[in-house]
Amino acid sequence: MMLFGRREFIALLGSAASFWPRLAHAQRPTIPVVGFMMAGSREALRGAIAAFEAGLKEQGFIGEQNLTLEYRFAEGQFDRFPALTADLIHRHASVIAVSSPQGALAAKRATAAIPIVFSIGADPVEVGLVPNLTRPDSNVTGVFQFTAGLEAKRLGLLHEMVPKADIVGVLVNPNYAAAESQLRDVRDAANRLGLRLVIVRANVESEFDAAFTTVVSQRAGAMLVCASPFFNSRRQQLVVLASSHALPAIFEWRDFAAAGGLMSYGTSLSDAYRQAGVYTGRILKGEKVSDLPVVQSTRFEFVINLSTAKALHIDVPPTLSARADEVIE
Repeated sequence: MMLFGRREFIALLGSAASFWPRLAHAQRPTIPVVGFMMAGSREALRGAIAAFEAGLKEQGFIGEQNLTLEYRFAEGQFDRFPALTADLIHRHASVIAVSSPQGALAAKRATAAIPIVFSIGADPVEVGLVPNLTRPDSNVTGVFQFTAGLEAKRLGLLHEMVPKADIVGVLVNPNYAAAESQLRDVRDAANRLGLRLVIVRANVESEFDAAFTTVVSQRAGAMLVCASPFFNSRRQQLVVLASSHALPAIFEWRDFAAAGGLMSYGTSLSDAYRQAGVYTGRILKGEKVSDLPVVQSTRFEFVINLSTAKALHIDVPPTLSARADEVIE
């Protein structure tokens, strides 16, 4: 039988005192980190952030309680995405969520190990994010908002609102992944409707003024602003330009109409980001990305700003107002 003296007993107590804190720390549950890279600014995307966090909450995850949320904002500068991705990888993100095709592609190029959840308007198969929608078979999945495929529909609604405008300006972001398919759809729709298009391009703020000036100089009577995360991040400026040039314009999201734009038609942004939050939560719970098919948005919103219509001296056709999901007075 081994006997301990006073000196050995004190040493044993010291060892135990240092061991138990280390054991407790090792057993303490690790709080996962979720990084979210967004194309615009925090101010412009507050609604999207709230919807994303609501989706996480549905799965039992709440920021600052059992989850660390790290937001990164590109502020419309898409060349920042590789550096933002590297920063989130350095932060040991468990999942990276992304709100633009460029950001999702940057994340996909940077890591094949960290799950990536996108919420984008461009076709994720067409831009090269996933091989198919039903079974991504990679570390990438998310929500296809379908906004980039609605330009023909938007042009048709704009034509109904201002049927005398036989020349229509079209603003497109040439750096947007879906730009070519957008223009193809718009041209096809214009041919069917007998409209002439004035196509202008902008991928930085400094090009907006010249684009609108060109459209007005070509005697366009209306304006279609194509879907683009960059345009969404600058929506207030675009709405003001359309108003100052007295151009009836249609945009992608409700937020444009709420900011003073004449019309908007697109899928529900809040519903898309909520679903992205749900997917992120399910992955945190252990579900495999490859088992989560890409969700396609099915909830559409058509919004008319009646005050803007009055300011433009437009009588909204009753057939249009009856179909609107919301009329802003």
